[in-house]
Amino acid sequence: MDTEKCYAEIRAWFESYVRPFKKGDAAARHNILLKEEHTFRVVEETATLGREIELGLQELALAKTIALLHDIGRFEQYALYNTFADGRSVNHAELGVAILRRTGILSGCATSRQDLILRVILYHNRAVLPSEESDECLFYTRLLRDADKLDIWRVVTDYYHRVNCTRNPAIELDLPDTPGVSAPVFEAMMQKKIVETRHMRNLNDFKLLQMGWIFDINFPPTFRLIRERRYLEKIRASLPDSAEIEEIHACVQNHLAGRLLFASTG
Repeated sequence: MDTEKCYAEIRAWFESYVRPFKKGDAAARHNILLKEEHTFRVVEETATLGREIELGLQELALAKTIALLHDIGRFEQYALYNTFADGRSVNHAELGVAILRRTGILSGCATSRQDLILRVILYHNRAVLPSEESDECLFYTRLLRDADKLDIWRVVTDYYHRVNCTRNPAIELDLPDTPGVSAPVFEAMMQKKIVETRHMRNLNDFKLLQMGWIFDINFPPTFRLIRERRYLEKIRASLPDSAEIEEIHACVQNHLAGRLLFASTG
């Protein structure tokens, strides 16, 4: 089966698979819908980036299939544990791979494509990608990670700037809204490293972790969209005033400006 037809069939399966998870209480339905909508937007972001970097039709369909399935583990994760926090439940990427193997939904795709899709999904939430992987696998993983971040930034910046709404622990990973920035978070950001989730102590740390994703962006069109959508500025506006936070914000803005300059002159 060609990749485009494979994507169409998997899309129909995905919608059928998610439907039963929407039968819980209002909070559960809201959070399941949040992840379903996120998935569809990551597919759209992937298609946008894919076209900008001039992927062929088959490669674009493969990238969209990966995007469609990348968070398939989130639905069972929330149903079982009532959280999206991997550290307090299960690694959603590993769970997703297990679900895809169990359901056999990829059996219509070529064996080599099945293996590639599963590996990319397995790696998509890792802090560091495996250096021994193939260039093809790393390419699709980086493309997915860029698209995923673009939509998560959209979700969280909309959430942080909502008016008179209750807090959603599923988005905030149940972190307390307390003052200050953890020292390991500050140090990682100033060294242009990805913040480790185990170092997060409060909501400020979580927002800075999200800001620091700029250090793990891979494609020039992604940097352009970050600038156009002002994600970094929106996260900064949701944080308190402090010298540490301002120093971090200046660091990430300088990194973005440097990458945009390199893309325009490279």
